[in-house]
Amino acid sequence: MTSEDLNRSAVSRRQFLGRSAQSAASVAVGVVGLTAATAVIASGRSANERLGLGLIGLRNQGKLLAVELAKLGDVEIRSLCDVDEAQFSPALHAVTQSGHNAPSFERDFRRLLDDRSIDAVVIATPDHWHASMTRLACEAGKDVYVESPSTHFVGEGAEMLATAQREQRVVQVGLQQRSGLHFQSAVEYLRSGRLGQVKLAKAWIIHRRKSIGHKLDCDVPAQVDYAQWLGPAPARAFNPNRFHFNWRWFWDYGGGELAHWGVHMLDVARWGLGVDLPTRISAVGGNYSFNDDQQTPDTLAVQFAYPEKTILWEHRLWSSHGMEGRSSGVSFHGERGTLVVDRGGWKVYDHTENVTAEASELQSAHLRNFLDCVKSRQSPHADLMVGNAASALCHLGNAAYRLGREIRFDPRLQQCDNDDTANQILLNSAAIYAI
Repeated sequence: MTSEDLNRSAVSRRQFLGRSAQSAASVAVGVVGLTAATAVIASGRSANERLGLGLIGLRNQGKLLAVELAKLGDVEIRSLCDVDEAQFSPALHAVTQSGHNAPSFERDFRRLLDDRSIDAVVIATPDHWHASMTRLACEAGKDVYVESPSTHFVGEGAEMLATAQREQRVVQVGLQQRSGLHFQSAVEYLRSGRLGQVKLAKAWIIHRRKSIGHKLDCDVPAQVDYAQWLGPAPARAFNPNRFHFNWRWFWDYGGGELAHWGVHMLDVARWGLGVDLPTRISAVGGNYSFNDDQQTPDTLAVQFAYPEKTILWEHRLWSSHGMEGRSSGVSFHGERGTLVVDRGGWKVYDHTENVTAEASELQSAHLRNFLDCVKSRQSPHADLMVGNAASALCHLGNAAYRLGREIRFDPRLQQCDNDDTANQILLNSAAIYAI
């Protein structure tokens, strides 16, 4: 598919709006990735073959991914893409300092999709682009590593999954904990039964962020393609507070701290409890500390209720006193003890056993898993089934907060029973922007 074809058939605003090491722990949660037929397709690639990669979105996480990928011996980073040309130089340095040849630069991601020398793309753009860009990449024959959350609203997930399966593409979502050995061993311990029945998990992020203040709309910087940055989002005047990094605090483009950090911790909670999506969701919170431009809450508590289990989420962006002595983490409360896990390791409390595990490597292990699966055509640790479910938890929590009431969700139908307003938020991007 040429860039002209993509421009004509796939990138209009209207169409965007409308349209494991296989761990036993992952299998136990019912994780399904590519179809069985896809998984056994021979890739024809050797384990040492160099893969051509294109990176889309070069600031913050995108640059970190470029650094990690450049360290791997079977990767050739062939193109870097960002709508802001100011991001090219730092990303180029991140790639070439590891001995790689200088890649090409693009402001239009569709040129990467046209490049037949690129086997896979890494998407580290703002959240509102993740689903559309992943679908377009799959249709262009590229495998995809997409940062979390994989979706910006629940209704995008089914189409993403259908496209990836139809095009027989490998898609890994950036939930690095899934590839961390100590997270895997924590889930295995929970499944062993040594804590008895575990029916409650708590997840949190508590730290101090700075206020973003108030800023006026202004002219678009000369080096920025703002129309492409907006993509499927509503047309608005340029405002620096809605752009680099701070975009995540505005409903048009992100889901606040719940979608930023919550997607990671909630995925671990869901994984450890062995549950999919909840049936009742309630939330309370608000902007209690910051008086600035951001729309998303600086304080939020969410309850995700399942028929027999519960997940509780909390974030406070104005405090340094975390829970369980950790600024972020997940605790699992069982009949015979409590297991607490974060990126620094895990430990069991109030139990006859003194069990701990040290931290394991996450980012490079997750990228390594993706590249290996591109070659083997196996399902990665955080496929779209995993990524979309974790993302959906964030969207459900935000929907309950914005509506100011409990919502009831049918996981099988992926919608709320007899609740048109909630469904419009969850299934129709236009409604997200209107509320």
